[in-house]
Amino acid sequence: MYQARRPSRSTFVTVRDLRYHVRAWGDPVPGQVPLVLVHGWMDVGASWQFMVDAMAQDRWVIAPDWRGYGLTQTPQPAPDSYWFADYLGDLDALLDHFSPGQPVDLVGHSMGGNVAMMYAGVRPARIRRLVNLEGFGLPATRPAQAPTRLAQWLDEIQALRRGEMDLKTYDSADGVARRLMKTNPRLGADKAAWLAQHWAAPDAQGRWAVLGEAAHKVVNPQLYRVEEALAIYARIAAPVLSVTASDDSLGQWWKGTFTLAEYRERLRHVPQLTEAHIDDAGHMLQHDQPQRLAALIEDFLG
Repeated sequence: MYQARRPSRSTFVTVRDLRYHVRAWGDPVPGQVPLVLVHGWMDVGASWQFMVDAMAQDRWVIAPDWRGYGLTQTPQPAPDSYWFADYLGDLDALLDHFSPGQPVDLVGHSMGGNVAMMYAGVRPARIRRLVNLEGFGLPATRPAQAPTRLAQWLDEIQALRRGEMDLKTYDSADGVARRLMKTNPRLGADKAAWLAQHWAAPDAQGRWAVLGEAAHKVVNPQLYRVEEALAIYARIAAPVLSVTASDDSLGQWWKGTFTLAEYRERLRHVPQLTEAHIDDAGHMLQHDQPQRLAALIEDFLG
């Protein structure tokens, strides 16, 4: 199994009446801003371990598990869907707790990258520098899609209640590791075995269950409005580094309805933008090329 070079420690803080789990590496240093890492959909804060291990510089790094993921408390009563704006509220409260008097360096992956971009435009003074790792946003929508989207949301809520959207469980941690390697062929067995211990845990029946709520699979009832996202991008005051991987995740997911060219066109609204590309990497580039990614980020953060 992979051996962490920089072991982390767990801490729990109350965030908007939830017991939030935050993984931390290093200790606060006077005059040094915290580095905050926010993970993506169906992931956990521990997912950053390989990149943190590859960093040349020792610094204070914190990585929360979003609500409904990892060891962070699930809201009670358990929700039948999750709302994007709650991630902004949680992040705002987390930064007020860990860095009340100074801005932070913020790195977000995938869904976390989307959260980071929105937050940086809404709270521009809270972010010193921002790194977005394949946080693409979503395809453009039209108002005429609203009735169908709301109907889909209602249908999926009913399916969730019937147990038709439950997440798959596994007979062992090794089964979880094999699932991770199937999803990402570049992930080595040693890293997969390590991740499996943090990405899942035994349930009451002794099966290994993913540490994520099935309600995350329910579609957002609100349409993604590109014009609103671009207005927020335009208010980002921090320098932004956008990193994409050589595998075209957008092409795989959206089959031409949302492309990298369209994403890069949206980024033109960011006032201070740098773009970078990592070869031989897929969407989980912090797993595939942690050394290259760490060097890229550290150089940008200065």
